[in-house]
Amino acid sequence: MADEKNNEKNKAEEKAPRRKRRTKPRVTQDEIITIENVTKTYQTGSPALNGISLHIKRGEFVFIVGDSGSGKSTLIKLLLRELEPTSGNITVMGYNLGRIRHRQIPKFRRKLGIVFQDFRLLKDRNVYENVAFAQRVVQTPPGKIRNNVTAMLSLVGLAPKYKNKVTQLSGGEQQRVALARALVNKPDILLADEPTGNLDPGNSWEIMKLMEQINERGTTVIVVTHNREIVNSMRKRVVTMNQGVIVEDMEEGIYRDDD
Repeated sequence: MADEKNNEKNKAEEKAPRRKRRTKPRVTQDEIITIENVTKTYQTGSPALNGISLHIKRGEFVFIVGDSGSGKSTLIKLLLRELEPTSGNITVMGYNLGRIRHRQIPKFRRKLGIVFQDFRLLKDRNVYENVAFAQRVVQTPPGKIRNNVTAMLSLVGLAPKYKNKVTQLSGGEQQRVALARALVNKPDILLADEPTGNLDPGNSWEIMKLMEQINERGTTVIVVTHNREIVNSMRKRVVTMNQGVIVEDMEEGIYRDDD
């Protein structure tokens, strides 16, 4: 009798319609970014990216280098989901960026820290408020904001200047504020687009040392740069782009001159 009841129960379950589960991001243990055969073509018709594939593991430090027009900026915009590929697949932190819903994009971007060449700080606010702004956007409780911002400013060496307006800071100090803001929400990935482009050599090295320290704490760091000296000295993984394709991908690589 028990066997008959179990059989009837199993048949009923097979006939019953299955509930559609909400799709959640699938995060693999090793890869945090997977780009497969991606092409991006603009209205002009010429591809900015032409069938590139790139795999980045969690915790890696990667330089992306190449001349202007090589496709670096387009790649960053695709990773931020500011653009969609013409073809191919991109998965970042388990999110399939070709299928992600628009309402999920803000949540996805909260797991990314972004640093730009031109800092993009709020000039009418002080150092503390610039970093705290990123926490308020994600509705962090006030007590935690105070602790988190203080910790980040200490990390980048700006705790004593928390009341200063950002316009009172040097370029290197402003980039440190931008870095603290990018990190305060504890992102899985830090994307830096020409972070030393407006800095002198001394400040450039200070910013890169901070990024290396952040990477050692477990954050995946991706840096787009033209700074040959820094790339060649740090000997991280180097992905070289040219005319929309990846021409070289080397561990402990260097910034090679074009042949």
